[in-house]
Amino acid sequence: MSTADLHTMTGAYALHALSDEERGAFERHAADCEACAQEALELRETAARLGLAVSASPPAALKSRVMRRITTVRQDGPRVAPLTRSTGDGTRARRLSRWALAACLAGVAAFGGTTVWQYDRAQDANEQARQSERRTDAIASVLAASDARTSSTELADGARGTVVVSKSRDEAVFIASGMAAPPSGKVYQLWFNDGGTMRSAGLMDSHRTAEAVLLEGAVDKASGMGITVEPAGGSAEPTSDPIALMTFPA
Repeated sequence: MSTADLHTMTGAYALHALSDEERGAFERHAADCEACAQEALELRETAARLGLAVSASPPAALKSRVMRRITTVRQDGPRVAPLTRSTGDGTRARRLSRWALAACLAGVAAFGGTTVWQYDRAQDANEQARQSERRTDAIASVLAASDARTSSTELADGARGTVVVSKSRDEAVFIASGMAAPPSGKVYQLWFNDGGTMRSAGLMDSHRTAEAVLLEGAVDKASGMGITVEPAGGSAEPTSDPIALMTFPA
């Protein structure tokens, strides 16, 4: 893959349309090519603006209608072949009937339990989807803010980090690419730098090498941010030296 080809990949990279191999090649190239890195960032911001411009919210009553139907629509029961009563062995027929009744009752109980389990799983999935949508909307709002300002820097092992700050929203987004996975049992934790005092700003996903994260909490008077490696679940205060420190754009 030539350098000329890599220069043309900024749009596809911004829209996550590259293969893993192509994305890796572009990220290595962008680490040394400020123009491509800046163009990819600007295209991401533009994509976020376009997404907000054409987004359409579902009707407010749609969810309540769907959830109400889930609890009222009758499920098809199991098909049970009718027993043929033998006139020559009434005792055996009655015994089979009792076994059939017990099997039906057990099936109804199991089916009811499965229905409740499926309903709970659906509720969990819906809540996770809502949380993901809220995070995406919040990130897009910061990136698309009219006063959004960006600052980028190289991180360890060829990774790159970009922070986007909106003073009007009092929020910041950290965009990482090419991040190495943290050690087993560890996680990357983000911090606001309040004049040398580090304030927790949330955790990164340990399973992703590229991620956009909305920093938790208000920017307030923070002058920058830092990244440390912490035990799974995070820490109340840093327990290790920062692997990166970034100054917020003016």
